[in-house]
Amino acid sequence: MSKKAWGGRFSEQLEDWVDEFNASIHFDEQLIEYDIQGSIAHATMLREQHIISSEDCDAIINGLNEILQDYQKGDIEWEVSLEDIHLNIEHQLIERIGDAGGRLHTGRSRNDQIATDMHLYAKTEVKHIIELIEILQKSIVAIAEEHVDTIMPGYTHLQRAQPISFAHHILTYAWMLERDKSRFEDSLKRIDVSPLGAAALSGTTYPIDRERTRDLLGFEDVYHNSIDAVSDRDYIVESLNNISLTMVHLSRLAEEIIFWSSTEAGFITLSDAFSTGSSIMPQKKNPDMAELIRGKVGRTSGHLMSMLMTLKGLPLAYNKDMQEDKEGLFDSIHTLKGSLRIFEGMLNTMTVNTEHLKKQVRKDFSNATELADYLVAKNIPFRTAHEIVGKLVLWCTHQNLYLLDVPLEKYQSAHPAIESDIYDYLQPDNCVRRRTSLGATGQDAVKKQLKAIKALIY
Repeated sequence: MSKKAWGGRFSEQLEDWVDEFNASIHFDEQLIEYDIQGSIAHATMLREQHIISSEDCDAIINGLNEILQDYQKGDIEWEVSLEDIHLNIEHQLIERIGDAGGRLHTGRSRNDQIATDMHLYAKTEVKHIIELIEILQKSIVAIAEEHVDTIMPGYTHLQRAQPISFAHHILTYAWMLERDKSRFEDSLKRIDVSPLGAAALSGTTYPIDRERTRDLLGFEDVYHNSIDAVSDRDYIVESLNNISLTMVHLSRLAEEIIFWSSTEAGFITLSDAFSTGSSIMPQKKNPDMAELIRGKVGRTSGHLMSMLMTLKGLPLAYNKDMQEDKEGLFDSIHTLKGSLRIFEGMLNTMTVNTEHLKKQVRKDFSNATELADYLVAKNIPFRTAHEIVGKLVLWCTHQNLYLLDVPLEKYQSAHPAIESDIYDYLQPDNCVRRRTSLGATGQDAVKKQLKAIKALIY
C-alpha cells in the first residue's frame, strides 16, 4: 500500500529525484505549530458537529500535541516521499493512534489546510515585525532627543545644501518606518481571515461550522467564497511588498551610515560590535552590517517579483505553482527581522561626532541661502539677492574663504545693505534656529516633531 495520501489512483511510484523535486517538507516544516493548531481547531469542530466521536477527537488532539513535543525535542524525522508537513504529520498521527488519525482530514483538503497555516504564520510574523519596527523607531527617537542642537550639513544631490539639525535628519527615518508600520497594520485586515473549511475548492458536504474554527483560531473573518479561500495569495504579495519597501527604507539609512562613518565624512563612529576588518589592510574598519542590509534589498525585492510572476495567469483554484509562495516569504520575513534587529543595535551603539560636525558646517557654503534671505529682508528682490550671493561665493572659492570669513568691506561692496550683524546671522546654529515652520529643522520645530512621533510609538 502506498504511503501517499493520493496513492490509490496510481500504479507506478515516483522516482526518488522526482519525489525530491515535488516535496516541500524541507521548508514548510517550520509551519508545524500552525498546522497542528489548525488541525486541533478542525478536530474540535468535527466533534462539536458530531462528525467524529469525542474519543477520536481526544486521541487526535493528544496525538498532535505529542508530535509537536517530539518535533521540538528533535525526535522526528520527516519523509520526503510524504511531500509536505501536512501528510508527514498525518502519517505520524495514524501510526500513533490508528484509524482515528485517518478521520482528522474529514471535511478539509490540503488546499485549505496550507492556506490556513500561511494565514496563521503571516499574522504572527507581521505582528512581530510591527513590534520590531517600533523598537527601532524608539532607538531613533532617543538619538534625536540627544541631538536636537547638533548641527550637520544637509544635502541635496549629495552636495552640501543647508545646515540642519542631526535630530531632524534622523527623524526622517522614524517617519518612514511609521508609514511602513501602518502598512503592515492595515494588511492584518486581509491576513486575519480564515480559509479553513473551504476544502479543495468547492466546500464540503459535511455539516462543518466554519465560524467555529474561525473563532477557535482567533481569526476576525472567514472567506465567503471557497474558491477565493484556497487560491488567494494577495496577502502574501502585500506582505512581500511591505517588506520590500521597509527594506528599501532601511537601505537608504544604511547608505547614510556608510557615508557618515567614512573618513571623508567622519560624522559618526560605529561600534566595533557592528563593524568588521580587512584580511589584508590592518587599518580598516568596515560598515559591513549596513552594507549587508543594503545588499539584501535585492533578495526581498526579488521575492516580491517572483510571487507576482508565479500568480500571473494562474487559473482558479489551487495549482502546484502556489507551493512557491512559501520560501520567498519565509526568507523575506527572516531578512527583515534580522535587519531591524541589526539596525537597532548599530544605532544604539554608534557615536555621533558632534565636535567634528560643528567644524564641518563652518567649512562650506550651506549658509548661502541665509545670506540671500538676509538681503530679501532688506527689501531686495530674491533673484537679485541670489545673484549677489552667487558672485560672493565665487569670489570666496577663488580666495579659499567661506562666507563667515568675508571682510565687511567686501560684503558692503557687494551690496551696501549688508551690515555687521551678518556674521551673527550666518552662524549655523542661527541658520537652523530661524526655521520654525511646522516640520522644519529648527530646534523648536524638531521638539514639536519629537512630541508628535512619540505620541504614535509610545
